[in-house]
Amino acid sequence: ARFHGNPRSGRWELAGPRPPLAAMFADGPAAGADVESLWRSARSARCEAKTCQTGKISTAETAVQSHTSRDAGVQTDQSKDAVQDFQQEVQVDYASLLSFLQRVEGAVIKELNKNWKSRAFDGFEVNWTDQNETVLCLHSLSYPEAQDQNLHVTSVSWNATGSVVACSYGRLDGGDWSTEKSYVCTWNLDRRGLNPQRPDLVVDVPSSVMCLAFHPSQPSLVAGGLFSGELVVWDTSRTEDPVIWRTGMTDDTHTDPVYQVNWLPDAKHRNHARLLSVSTDGKILVWREERDGRLALAEGFAMVAQQMPRSTQLKKFAWGEAAVGVTSLSFSHFDPRVFVVGVEGGYSLKCSTAAETLALHRTGSSVPLRAPAELAFSPHGGPVYSVSCSPFHRQVLNLFLSCGTDGQVHLHSMLQTQALVSLQLSQKYLFCVRWSPVRPLVFAAASGEGNCYQHFCSTGDVHLFDFEKSSRKPAVSIKQAAGECPVYCLEFNTKQTRLLAAGDAAGTVKVWQLSSDFTEQGPREMNHLEQLASEITD
Repeated sequence: ARFHGNPRSGRWELAGPRPPLAAMFADGPAAGADVESLWRSARSARCEAKTCQTGKISTAETAVQSHTSRDAGVQTDQSKDAVQDFQQEVQVDYASLLSFLQRVEGAVIKELNKNWKSRAFDGFEVNWTDQNETVLCLHSLSYPEAQDQNLHVTSVSWNATGSVVACSYGRLDGGDWSTEKSYVCTWNLDRRGLNPQRPDLVVDVPSSVMCLAFHPSQPSLVAGGLFSGELVVWDTSRTEDPVIWRTGMTDDTHTDPVYQVNWLPDAKHRNHARLLSVSTDGKILVWREERDGRLALAEGFAMVAQQMPRSTQLKKFAWGEAAVGVTSLSFSHFDPRVFVVGVEGGYSLKCSTAAETLALHRTGSSVPLRAPAELAFSPHGGPVYSVSCSPFHRQVLNLFLSCGTDGQVHLHSMLQTQALVSLQLSQKYLFCVRWSPVRPLVFAAASGEGNCYQHFCSTGDVHLFDFEKSSRKPAVSIKQAAGECPVYCLEFNTKQTRLLAAGDAAGTVKVWQLSSDFTEQGPREMNHLEQLASEITD
């Protein structure tokens, strides 16, 4: 008997008789056998089935720099209990404090009196701005259409806020000035996206504009004098029709070009201002505004050769009723009745609005014209183009500057006829001189070209003088334009005192940023100027 294992029951059972050997190894089909994996069944009870292929991984790029930031305080509010505890801890011994103050009172008062009498810090002003030792060109402004016509910048002016600069275009050389079209342009330097070759406002004018002046308190009003003799006032806030007042062509209008225009306060009407104009026809006229848009003549003066001070020697004119052409004017900052004019004959003349003598003037005028000249100063070698009264100096000396075609700058006192200082700045014309509004010892001059003189080589057309450094040569000379292109006009900015605008014959206005050396007044600078003048006078 044989036994074999039963795979289903797992027991041994009695088998039948053994078959023959050949039958045992014969080929034949056999049923399949399933063997269940005990390991996989146990594994599946603990975790899910896995595959060897990983799923698709998502990726993205991003910057690690944060985009926004915010500051926040970390101080917590103090509780009321803590405040009370603190206040309870602070105890003042008022008796001891009183005793201490009584002991030191005498010594403290003594030191305060010494400091009060001390002059160690006279004229000292704290400066919180960064020191700047260079002169930089911030802007180079121009109007291409005016440059295409070869027009010159004849005048520049800053508005009442100091942020807008205006220039007039015209001609100061040969050409048919009377019919040539010209322009008035403005740029707001504080405007974002400033385009130096695209003015904020362009006003077309049928005649050359020879001079400009912004209103001293109304930033949008600017007055101009024309080659035709007219005066015009524009409102730059009106883009359609900016003209608000004009003289028109009347018997009162100048018969020669207007070379300077000034705003004057109106004593009778505080909210109004008057306009003063000077011309080479010899007349100085004061205009008032009318409701119909006209400028009407209020009063006037005439410079006649026969009524000039006898110290003048106007060889160019025959004594008689010949008009003396006026080219420039500047009012005293100490007496509103006193002003200085420069004339074509080369003289600077002290004048007064209080003059009562009538002028010997033939031409008809709606108001009587008076003769204002009182004193003549030592002459230049040619016409005077510019005068500028000091805005600082005390009435003791009343200083002013003048320049002209002889290339010299004269420093004068209104108390004497001879010049205190004569500076030979150029071998060609000097067109403009201006006293600094913030430094008593500093002034600027505009010349026709650079050159060498008195062993000093000038390399520019805008010259900055500082009498504290030298009374004979410029502290800095700036090259405004290429070649011998003249600089015709310049103006300091009285609000943003580091800015100086200068216009030239190439039709360009350059805005210069001055260094702190030219804008910060030193201690006792006024005394230095008085000492300089007194030494020269002695």
